[in-house]
Amino acid sequence: MRIGDKLTGTISGIQSYGVFVKLDSTHQGLIHISELKHGFVSNIEERYKIGDEVQVVVMGIDEYNQKISLSTRALNPEKVGRPILHKHFWTDYRDKIGYKTIAREKNDWVNGAMALISEKKRKNSTFL
Repeated sequence: MRIGDKLTGTISGIQSYGVFVKLDSTHQGLIHISELKHGFVSNIEERYKIGDEVQVVVMGIDEYNQKISLSTRALNPEKVGRPILHKHFWTDYRDKIGYKTIAREKNDWVNGAMALISEKKRKNSTFL
């Protein structure tokens, strides 16, 4: 058994922190709750049952403690980005966000700030 191997095992125990999987007659591993799936796992007992077969990937082997870390999340590629609920090709939202908007306004902000500084300096010099 090596890290990265894809194996089939039988669920032998379920705890609040993960699922124990019997890989063969001598090896058992743990799928930590964070490695069960992408996203939040609300209730392990609803999704996994003792005796069910499960596909896993070996994520780590601690030879000193004889512990095997497993993952089912690694078998499922993560969906990147948000789902498109509806398309808005006619919107101009990209013109209202980001650095381009700041770049258009930056000179006015800088000139306004410099004018305030100059005004304060002028007022302070008249009182001296």
